[in-house]
Amino acid sequence: MTVLLEMKQITKEFPGVLANDRIDLQIEKGEVHALLGENGAGKSTLMNILYGLYQPTKGDVYFKGHRVDIRSPRHAIDLGIGMVHQHFMLVPYLTVVENLVLGMKSEREPLLNLQKSAKLIEDLGKQYGMKIDPWAEVWQLSVGEQQRVEIIKALYRGAELLILDEPTAVLTPQEVEELFQVLKQLTKEGLTIIFISHKLNEVLAISDRVSVLRGGKKVATIDTEDATSNQLACLMVGREVLFRVEKNKNEPGRDILKIENLVVKNNKNLDAIRGLNLSVRQGEILGIAGVDGNGQSELAEAITGLRHIEKGCVQIDGIDITNKHPRDILECKVCHIPEDRQKQGLVMDMTVQENTFLQDFYRPPYANGIFLDWKYIKNYSKNLVKQYDVRCPNDETLARKLSGGNQQKVVLGREISRGPKLLVAMHPTRGLDVGAIEYVHKKIIEERDKGCAVLLISTELDEILFLADRIAVIYEGKIMGELINDDDVSIEEIGLMMAGTTKNQLQGKVS
Repeated sequence: MTVLLEMKQITKEFPGVLANDRIDLQIEKGEVHALLGENGAGKSTLMNILYGLYQPTKGDVYFKGHRVDIRSPRHAIDLGIGMVHQHFMLVPYLTVVENLVLGMKSEREPLLNLQKSAKLIEDLGKQYGMKIDPWAEVWQLSVGEQQRVEIIKALYRGAELLILDEPTAVLTPQEVEELFQVLKQLTKEGLTIIFISHKLNEVLAISDRVSVLRGGKKVATIDTEDATSNQLACLMVGREVLFRVEKNKNEPGRDILKIENLVVKNNKNLDAIRGLNLSVRQGEILGIAGVDGNGQSELAEAITGLRHIEKGCVQIDGIDITNKHPRDILECKVCHIPEDRQKQGLVMDMTVQENTFLQDFYRPPYANGIFLDWKYIKNYSKNLVKQYDVRCPNDETLARKLSGGNQQKVVLGREISRGPKLLVAMHPTRGLDVGAIEYVHKKIIEERDKGCAVLLISTELDEILFLADRIAVIYEGKIMGELINDDDVSIEEIGLMMAGTTKNQLQGKVS
C-alpha cells in the first residue's frame, strides 16, 4: 500500500516531562490505524503535533511523500488532515451550523449561507446515522450529541486523513456499530483514519494495524489480525491485566438514596425525568443502564443539587435534600463523579493540588480557622497523586495540562477519598486505559464493601454488568424495570427495556 504519513523520530519535551521519545510512525493510505497506550503515554501529544497544535522538539513529518512543517490546525486542514478531539472544540452558545462554518470561507462572502450548510448537516446526519438538529445551540445538546457534531464537522470539511481521539467514549453500543460501518465505508472510498481508543475490543474490530505507546515510546506496531486483547493490554501497561474484577456477594442494608415521583426538566425546558422512583441501599451498587440522552445526566444533577427538581422527593439516609444547595448535599456525604470532568469536575486553570480539596477548603483539616493548612494540603495532595497514579510532573501542575485520563483520576481520587455515604458515579472510567479501569473498578467495589451506596450511571453495558448488584433500565426519564445482576440476567431483556419496553410488558409476553 501507499504510505500517506510518516513521522520520524518525533520528540516532544514539556517542562519536567518527555511526552514523546523518538517515535516513528508510518500510516498507509486507506487503512484504519489504531493508536493504543495508557493515559499519559503520549498518544494525544503525538496527534496534536500532527494537527499543528504542538510543534515537535525534534523530528520530521512527511505527508504524501513531502516533508511538512505543520504550524497550525488551519495548515493541517489545508493539507487534508482533520481531527476530532476527545474534549470537544465547540463554542457552547453557538448553534451546530454556526460551529460548523466557523473559520470557513462562505461562497456568499461577506454573508453566510447557513440554510445551505444546515441542509448539508442534515444530509450528512442521515447518510451516516447521526441525526442532529443544525439549529440547536451546542450547550443544549447531550455529550453524545456533541460528539456527533464533532464527527460531522470533520466529515463536512473533507479530510483525507482523519484523526479520531476516543471517538466512541460517549456513544452507545448501537451508535459505535453504526460509526464503524461509516468508517469502513470511508476507508473504502480512500480516507485514512488514525483511531485512538482505550477499548481493546473496538481496536480489534475496526483497525487494520495497531501501534502501542508506553511511557512516551512506541513499543510495537502489529497487524490487528495477529493481535489479541491480552497481548495488547500487556503491551500497554507492561503487565497482565484483569478484565473483570472479582467481587464478593453483597449484603445490602438500609436505603441510603430514596427517590420518589421525581420530575426534572432538561436544558430545553422539557421533562427529562418523568415520575421516576428509585432506591439504592447501603453496601450496594445500582447500575443505571440506558441509551445516552434518556435523562441520566439530569438525574445525577438533580441528586447532587446541580439541577432544579420540579416535583418529587430525594432523600439521603432519611434526610430530605430536595433542591438543597450543593454544599448542603455534600455535607450529607454525597460524592459525585460528574459526566464532564472539565466543566463540572475540575477548575482547569487551578493546579492539581488546588483541585484535590475544592469541596472542603473551608473546614478542618484543610483549614485552620480562616487560614488554609498548606502543610496538610500538600501532603494530602501528594499522597492522592501517588495512590491514584496521576501522571504529572508534580501536584502543582495545572489541571488543563494533564491528559484526559489523568484529569479523571484526580476527580476519582478526590471524591472517593472523602469517604462517601452515597457515590454518584457517572461514566467513572470514561477515557481511562485498561489498567486504570481495573483500578477504578476495584476502588468502587471497595467503597461498596465499606457500606457505601453507589449509583453507577454508564452507557457501557459491560461496565454495568461487571460492577452492579442490581440494574435499573432508564428510557425517556422513566425506569422500565429492575433486574438482579446474577448469572441469569438477560442481555436481550435489558436491550428491549433500553428501547422502551417495560419489564411488566416483557413478563406479559412470556406468560
